[in-house]
Amino acid sequence: MLDPTKRFSNRVENYLKYRPTYPRDVIDLLKRECGLTRASVAADVGSGTGLLSELLLNEGCKVFCVEPNPGMRAAAEKTLSKYPNFTSVNGTAEQTTLADNLIDLITVGQAFHWFDPPRTRQEFLRTLKPGGWVALVWNGFQLTTDATAAFQALVVRYSTDYDQAVRELEDEDIEQFFHPGNCQKQIFTNKQLLDFEGLRGRLLSMSYAPQPDDPNYETLLAGLREVFERYQQDGKITISYDTPVYFGQMT
Repeated sequence: MLDPTKRFSNRVENYLKYRPTYPRDVIDLLKRECGLTRASVAADVGSGTGLLSELLLNEGCKVFCVEPNPGMRAAAEKTLSKYPNFTSVNGTAEQTTLADNLIDLITVGQAFHWFDPPRTRQEFLRTLKPGGWVALVWNGFQLTTDATAAFQALVVRYSTDYDQAVRELEDEDIEQFFHPGNCQKQIFTNKQLLDFEGLRGRLLSMSYAPQPDDPNYETLLAGLREVFERYQQDGKITISYDTPVYFGQMT
């Protein structure tokens, strides 16, 4: 199995351009329930190209973006260096390199399934201030919509290692991570409106999608074109997401 910290090394550009950001509702929830303010010190762990980080930075708080992949981290640095409260950190969820009792809020966007939960839990406890909060967020395909279900089915059919890359997390898994603390869950909706180039880039941003040197690549693209033509309206296709947020305190 490919090292999770290296899985996206050849997908950075597509990830940066074509992955969805997160609904504004997520930030509103963090402000309302987790005390996020301009004075907060946040750590976005597994921050990738900085999609969630930028939403936090727009609130004016200080954000440590912890990312182990050099290409992803460099993309975030290029995009986010305009924010004075942005700090790029070469670290992992299990070894963030952050100081003890530094952080008010830890966020994880689209990355928790790559972490080692017991080691990550200890690291989060070390770096959080007393009473600090953790929020786990991701965009999951909303398979009740025909276009999104067809897109996902195509990707799964031609994936290189879908079963290894996709780890379905149940509520019980998350609750165990927070235990003996408690967490709550809210689900928001999100969507992307994409032309064919955008749909192709969205597909190629996935860690398990075949790349151009794969023998299935051209067949995959032909299938993608069929899905696009079947569901597009005015040259755009809608990919829909459910965006769960698990938030709580770990002690």
